[in-house]
Amino acid sequence: MDLNEIRMQIDQLDQSILHLFEQRMELCQQVAAYKKAHHIEIFQEGREAVIMERIGKAAQPQFMHAAQTLFSTMLDLSKQLQTQMLTQEEPIPQFSIPQFSAAQKIGCQGMEGANSEQAAKQLFPEREITFFPTFESVFEAVEEGKIEYGVLPIYNSTAGSVTATYDLLHKHSVYLAAMTTVAVNHCLVTRPGLSLDEIHTVYSHPQGLSQCSDFLSHHNLIGQGYSNTATAAKLVADSDAPIAAICSENCAKLNHLQILAQNISNVSPNYTRFICITKELQVDPNASIISIMLTIPNEPGSLSKLLEKFYIYNLNLDRIESRPIQDGSFGVVFHIDFKGNLNDRKVAAFLNSLCKFCMNFKLLGNVVVQ
Repeated sequence: MDLNEIRMQIDQLDQSILHLFEQRMELCQQVAAYKKAHHIEIFQEGREAVIMERIGKAAQPQFMHAAQTLFSTMLDLSKQLQTQMLTQEEPIPQFSIPQFSAAQKIGCQGMEGANSEQAAKQLFPEREITFFPTFESVFEAVEEGKIEYGVLPIYNSTAGSVTATYDLLHKHSVYLAAMTTVAVNHCLVTRPGLSLDEIHTVYSHPQGLSQCSDFLSHHNLIGQGYSNTATAAKLVADSDAPIAAICSENCAKLNHLQILAQNISNVSPNYTRFICITKELQVDPNASIISIMLTIPNEPGSLSKLLEKFYIYNLNLDRIESRPIQDGSFGVVFHIDFKGNLNDRKVAAFLNSLCKFCMNFKLLGNVVVQ
């Protein structure tokens, strides 16, 4: 046979496979109707294991793994169809709505002039902001009810993830209520009268130093990590030493510092995304990003199966991060953002499927990105 004849046979087989697949899915709908009538769980682990074992034995040895992969995907599609059918008539859950306009107790890490303050004021204009010394103290204040909302950085468009925030989301029982983005204009600042040639050490938050690493390297400057950009600016203002800080233009003005260079980020424009955390789950009706946190079995194909679920449910993955669980096991926890709203029944079915698949699962929130 020539190539065209072989392809014609493949096309004919594809049509047969498609017809059989549709027949199988129609039978799955009947299974779902039966399960609903008899109050049976959708996921039957024993049944799935029997099918996979049978396929493994029936397939030719060289195609065994491929055949099991194919049928594993078909079983996932079957569960997706059944879950959506069974959740179609369930009542839509009711969620508390964020009360940003009425909130009075707002907190962030740092001090006046910090980028976190700007993010907090974007979400809560004309409100007094309480400052905390560390990221964790913001989380603790939210958990203890000392503040209603806390604002923290989570991702920068140049330097990537703020890993400390991700780790604290795993450690503390809080939810995301909103996200907002701040345009970051990093400046090199020092006391009036000093020149760039006199500076050797530059203080800033590690993220600020990372975002401006090209500038520091070009001028042979040594970066020194500090709690945040605003406190670094205050350190420079209070010191007699020939040191500098990386901070915002507003922060420089507040501390009466001179700006030696502006827009020194490696990449321009440079943005930082901030999250707003709260004690209870609150969902804006217009929320468009869902954040979850989960762990998966440590076995071949687990991550592939996880990502495949987004494709099966036609959901757009926005971000995925992995962080060590920090229990000595070398295990990781995945933080995932995807587009969707919790009032969508398809999303409810998807989350139900994830809960069955994952070892540990937590819904972090459903937010509007401002």
